[in-house]
Amino acid sequence: MTQRHTRFTAFEARSLMLIASVTLGVAGSAYAQSTAAPAAPATSAAPAAPATPASDAEITAAFTKADKNSDGKLSREEAASLPAVAVSFDRIDSNKDGAVSSAEFTKAMKM
Repeated sequence: MTQRHTRFTAFEARSLMLIASVTLGVAGSAYAQSTAAPAAPATSAAPAAPATPASDAEITAAFTKADKNSDGKLSREEAASLPAVAVSFDRIDSNKDGAVSSAEFTKAMKM
């Protein structure tokens, strides 16, 4: 039984040091992290009402912009461009005809 001494080359030593440094860096940064951030409060399905009510001109402009085919009604596809309307489409469509009229839209935006 003879003992054989092996010697690391400079490349092997540098590689070993690099791997050890990266490992310690990753472990150190993981250890330095604080506890998980508090969870954000759950949002309800309906968006919060704006602080100031929209003017009639703003409501009309939003309706006109969303009404792509200019038929005076918003279909579900057109309402998708307005997230607040898309989420509450069935509630806003008070006459249940499958489209939101300008009057229904205005009434919903003023609530």
